[in-house]
Amino acid sequence: MAENSVVLVGVGDVGPVFGPVEPLSSLVRPALAAADIRFGNCERVFSDLGTLNHQGGSEHARVKPHMASIFTDCGFDVLSVANNHAMDWGPDALMDTIALLRKKGIQTVGAGRNIEEARQPAIIERNGVKIAFLAYCSVLHEGYEATKDKVGIAPLRARTYYEPISYPAGLPPKVVTVPYENDMEAMVNDIKAAKKAADVVVVSNHWGVQMIPRLIADYQTIAAEATFKAGADLILGHHAHIPKAIGVHDGKVCFYSLSNFIVSSPPTAKGEFARRYGISRDPAYPKMDYGVDAKHTLIAKAVLTRQGVKKASFLPVLIDTELRPEVLRHGDPRFDDNLKYMDWASEWFDHKFTVEGDEVVITGK
Repeated sequence: MAENSVVLVGVGDVGPVFGPVEPLSSLVRPALAAADIRFGNCERVFSDLGTLNHQGGSEHARVKPHMASIFTDCGFDVLSVANNHAMDWGPDALMDTIALLRKKGIQTVGAGRNIEEARQPAIIERNGVKIAFLAYCSVLHEGYEATKDKVGIAPLRARTYYEPISYPAGLPPKVVTVPYENDMEAMVNDIKAAKKAADVVVVSNHWGVQMIPRLIADYQTIAAEATFKAGADLILGHHAHIPKAIGVHDGKVCFYSLSNFIVSSPPTAKGEFARRYGISRDPAYPKMDYGVDAKHTLIAKAVLTRQGVKKASFLPVLIDTELRPEVLRHGDPRFDDNLKYMDWASEWFDHKFTVEGDEVVITGK
């Protein structure tokens, strides 16, 4: 890449619970290696420490430290640790994971020993361009947030209200969500400070509604618009375990959910959730039990300069039954299927997708 220009790629959830992990990245390494900076979400804690939170934690949220080799296999430069599983095994496991990743030369954002540390950006300079990364979580259990004197996650929480949409009893209500004002104000201040220290600000959000196609919560669009207004240049979202909308807000791109990347889980108790919301489960993916859309994913790509995002695009990706993400090529029918899915998922948002080579360029209409 030319001087004063940087290629960033971003992916969603990374956190396999089954080994060996080395084969899982085998098909995607060349695409990751072609970038200057690689970003992802660390979906597990990698530690032998901690105690399970029985009020809401997941036992599979903690895996053995040696499995963190997946991050060096992929060559990640910076990872978000702001997610709903980060505190499932308590503060010791989280801080142990952060120390492990940093020992591997990987910067982390979104959590720390206190709220000040959790809100600190990671700043990376490549080819004369400084990029600041910030990360927040909207889907966290009570007590998982960092405070002035407590380990935890940088929060961007939301309140939920319900409004009837018609008079017949039993109809599902309209679900209204709004961000916590204090959390959003803190995020806005973080972005403004990061913009003074760097040329480009990338914000990661672990947010939204999992597994249900297309659904974007109100608070996400409110927060996205505030994020860009504060000076951020790009949003990389995750948590939903399926791809969600790509929206262009005043010329800036928000990936509402980058879906899974290299993640697995043991058989879960998602059956009732799937039945309630009409989600079909895929028997070909028993170790990635997030519904039939969970195998669809993408790699966000952005060309960054000192002036911001010069070009935003994505690479269509399909996760095979061995849980290996494969970058698809233009001319492959699976490429077209992915593009159609993303266009459908983004229908309610400003977007235009144009195929250039093996990538899909994103602009407003």
